[in-house]
Amino acid sequence: MNNLISAFIGALISIMTMLNGTLANKLGNYTANTLIHTVGLFSIIIVLFMRKSKVKFDKSLPIYLYSAGVIGVFTVLFTNLSFAVLGVSIPLALGLLGQSVTSIVIDHFGLLDMQPIKFEKRKFIGLTFIVIGICVMIIF
Repeated sequence: MNNLISAFIGALISIMTMLNGTLANKLGNYTANTLIHTVGLFSIIIVLFMRKSKVKFDKSLPIYLYSAGVIGVFTVLFTNLSFAVLGVSIPLALGLLGQSVTSIVIDHFGLLDMQPIKFEKRKFIGLTFIVIGICVMIIF
C-alpha cells in the first residue's frame, strides 16, 4: 500500500510542478510562490479544523527540524524558475537525482540524527540508471 501511495505522490508532484510553473509564468515567480504557500496554509488550517487537531511546538527539538518550510519555499521557487526553460520532466528527473544522492549521503553518514545505513554498490547501479535516463531525456 505504501508503494502505491508513493507512486500516487509522484503523480501529484508532476501535476503540482506543472500547475505551479504555469502560475509562475502568468503571475511571476514571487507572486506565484506566495499564493501557492498561502493556499497551502489555508488548506492545512481547514484539515486541522476538520480533524479538531492542534498545532504543537516543542522547544526541545533542534531548530533545523522546523526549517522544512523554508526549504519548501525555495524548492517551489527554483522549480518554477527551471520549469519555464525545461518543462516538467527534466526538473523532476534532476530533482530525483538530487534527492537520491542527498538521501544516500544522509543515510551513509547518519546525518540529521538518522541511523547510519551504509552505501552499497547496488545503490550506485540505481544512480547510474537515473543519470543515464536523465541524459536520454535531455539529449532526445
